Parts: sequence; C-alpha cells; structure tokens
Amino acid sequence: MAGDSHVDESQFKGISKYFNSTTSTGRANVAKATYATIGLLVLFFSLKPKKKPTTN
Repeated sequence: MAGDSHVDESQFKGISKYFNSTTSTGRANVAKATYATIGLLVLFFSLKPKKKPTTN
C-alpha cells in the first residue's frame, strides 16, 4: 500500500507538499478536497435560482 515506507516530507515543494499520493497526510488532503468540491457543486445546484417560464 502506498505510504508504507518512510518518505522525507521535506523533498516536497509547492502544491505537492499538501496533495501527494505518498504520505497519508497528502492522501487525506486529496480526499478532503474531493469531498469539498462535490459538496460545493451540490450546494451550487441546489441553491441556483430556477428559470421562470416565459409568457408570450
């Protein structure tokens, strides 16, 4: 399984420091970001105003 061997976290720079598949913290951050994105999409589409039918 990924993350079993010890990896020196100081070698990660930039965004890969927080989102990586090597460390358990990085995998947890990826999962949290995925859940947050899905939640925001659901919230956006549920609160989006409905289109009113046009009357001719």
